[in-house]
Amino acid sequence: MQTIIWHNPRCSKSREAVKISQEAGVESEIVKYLEANPRKEELKKVLKMLGFSSVREWMRTKEDIYKELDLKNVTDEEALLDAMVEHPKLIERPVIIKGEKAIIGRPTSIIEDFLKGA
Repeated sequence: MQTIIWHNPRCSKSREAVKISQEAGVESEIVKYLEANPRKEELKKVLKMLGFSSVREWMRTKEDIYKELDLKNVTDEEALLDAMVEHPKLIERPVIIKGEKAIIGRPTSIIEDFLKGA
């Protein structure tokens, strides 16, 4: 089963997720999502895999761009997704995808069990 990690090399939690994957012997496709700019449909798919009921659950609400765009006052889910497409920095990371399930690897202690299928 393919494993994909949405990775930001500047993030310590994201680097740790890649390291945990490697140490567990799991071959993972590393996607630098800040460069790859996920499409809206891809975000919707992963949102379902994460099991979140709202886009905001997946957003980095402390980012400056979140405040600049006044996203706390936006209730339209499609508009929030559009913001994430336009500004992928808003995506909470690291995202680990395995099969039809995904997690946010925070805390990183949950990653190994997820990779093993526990």
